Amino acid sequence: MGRKRLITDSYPVVKRKEGPAGHSKGELAPELGEEPQSSKEEAAELELLRQFDLAWQYGPCTGITRLQRWLRAEQMGLEPPPAVRQVLKTHPGDPRFQCSLWHLYPL
Repeated sequence: MGRKRLITDSYPVVKRKEGPAGHSKGELAPELGEEPQSSKEEAAELELLRQFDLAWQYGPCTGITRLQRWLRAEQMGLEPPPAVRQVLKTHPGDPRFQCSLWHLYPL
């Protein structure tokens, strides 16, 4: 008897080609005319929004956008942080900023 066979012995080894120099997976190139925002500033804004998502005194956040939740809390007199609305207004259409932490979970 020889050595024990492994399950990986059944599959061929496939070598992948490297991408172009300077290209890394998962990074998107900034669009023309758009200045990249500093990552520290962006991280701070996303942390502020994450804390807003976790603050239950402004009501539930599943099934609605962060801006809808902020407006609902304001209408109910719950005094949501104005900084949250400012961040949401500066990033319209960006799902990282507009959608809550639980937007991918089904209702």
